[in-house]
Amino acid sequence: MDRCGVSPRAGGPPVSAPSRPAPTLAWRDGEAWRGAREVAEETPVALVYDASTYAVMMATPADIEDFAVGFSLTEGVIEDASQISALEVAESELGIEARIWLDPAVAARLSARRRRIVGPTGCGLCGVESLEAALTPRAAVAEPAFRLSAAQILAAGASLAEAQPLNAATRAVHAAGFMGPDGRLAAVREDVGRHNALDKLVGALARQGLGGREGAVVLTSRVSVEMVQKTAALGAAYLIAVSAPTALALRAAEAVGITVVGVARGDGFEVFTHAGRVVMDAAAKARP
Repeated sequence: MDRCGVSPRAGGPPVSAPSRPAPTLAWRDGEAWRGAREVAEETPVALVYDASTYAVMMATPADIEDFAVGFSLTEGVIEDASQISALEVAESELGIEARIWLDPAVAARLSARRRRIVGPTGCGLCGVESLEAALTPRAAVAEPAFRLSAAQILAAGASLAEAQPLNAATRAVHAAGFMGPDGRLAAVREDVGRHNALDKLVGALARQGLGGREGAVVLTSRVSVEMVQKTAALGAAYLIAVSAPTALALRAAEAVGITVVGVARGDGFEVFTHAGRVVMDAAAKARP
């Protein structure tokens, strides 16, 4: 059992490797040669609650337990990881099943709205039944336990890049990390889908007993409204990304109290919402 009471994978074959070598015919600098490149795997992962399939997602076959717990939390299936009574991962030639058993009260609530959905890689809003449901704001996050410094933001992206072994091998996956007040990454998860990477991170933190108020989410991707919603489900008040946010994501972040920092790279960053939480090393000046 881990800290949230979830059973680890029980028996069955090991989950497939997250990447494999693929032969290539390469052309570089005017020359052609045969070689090989490591490519990321993409596998159907079924989220099965109490023996009934809820969703099928295309994902990297790694950290499936984290994915199952994180998806359950960000999709609102559960409110706390302790509401999962057991979790088993089973693999077949067709893909992977994350078999999740819920506490009876939670299972009864889920059965009232159960439906089967199939999502593409990195599906961000899964199983929503209406546009209204897709845009329903999350509950506001609590005020963070610390203020974010410019130095921490600048270091976040570099630290995340160094903690991505799968992307270093394949150049084809996203990552989501969680940076603590000390500026160190407490956890990092990778996946072909950016939403999946964040779900895996949420699950990993829940299984370690870490709360979102204790750090900042760091992403290699753009900030869409789904990424804001998943960050809100984690309870994190800071969201740092190497790319820019969408307008809808900013409206959602403003409403729930999340500080969005975008275009965070080695030469600087831009704070879009709730900027008062970020401590600048020097006074900010307006550019013409």
